[in-house]
Amino acid sequence: MNYLGIDIGGTKVALRAEGRDLAPHETSFRWPVPAQVSADLAALESNVAALRHRWAEPFDAVGVALPATLDAAGRVLTWPGRPVWQGAELVSRLHELFPGSAVRCADDGDLAALAEADRAGCRDVVYIGVGTGIGGGIVVDGESVPGPARGSCEIGHVVVDPSGDECDCGRRGCVQAAASGPAVLRRAGELRGSPVTFEELRAAWADGQPWARTALDAGAAALATAVTGLCELVHPDLVLIGGGFAAALPDFVPAVAERTRLLARPGSPAPPVEAAALGGLSSLHGALLLAGREESM
Repeated sequence: MNYLGIDIGGTKVALRAEGRDLAPHETSFRWPVPAQVSADLAALESNVAALRHRWAEPFDAVGVALPATLDAAGRVLTWPGRPVWQGAELVSRLHELFPGSAVRCADDGDLAALAEADRAGCRDVVYIGVGTGIGGGIVVDGESVPGPARGSCEIGHVVVDPSGDECDCGRRGCVQAAASGPAVLRRAGELRGSPVTFEELRAAWADGQPWARTALDAGAAALATAVTGLCELVHPDLVLIGGGFAAALPDFVPAVAERTRLLARPGSPAPPVEAAALGGLSSLHGALLLAGREESM
């Protein structure tokens, strides 16, 4: 069997082909600028054609990780990273790209959680990806929760402070507004008194600069609050923290783990909180897992 995984992001698309008899092949491309649906589709089609030329065998199934919210017909309802796609019939275009292949689509955070749970060899996992935004998913007994019929698991919009900063969703106090990369950088800039780049934040964190420590500790505390609430609901065996922002700060996940431990109730210890293994490839590997399933999520 030959499978293709596609991870569609707001700025970049990654593709990985795997099969029983051929070595895996992975490639990626960036969306054209400025954003236009027709140009985006042309870029996707040309890169798929180039991959097919190298792979030389048909794909039995294609799994697609999507950041967009779709309606029942596969049209884009919202896609903050690519707003020009609103109303576009994304799923039907994907079917046109892969005639004869089973095309299966799911939320990128849910698929990232499945992939990280699979890599960890654990069937009950909470996964949080910390990057430009905050995504993630919950896996219970090897399946995504709440499941595709009820929508994606929007961990980034769990409210941790009703009086907190405004989130890009329009609500106040979402964990994304408190602990995403841009949120931490914004807080660090306010504390230092001037804008802060990620490289400056990382160096200052390593040097123990108070403004950097305070900014990151606040992000870690918000994540720990979200983790604690989720663990009370689903009782995972493992919590994994991934995403580019968290992965680039070696002490950040231990800080979240310590704060989560301190929030535990007597008689209800917190599960282990560890760094995720797949980094920025978790959604792509999740898309491949989806392609290999007999039925769509």
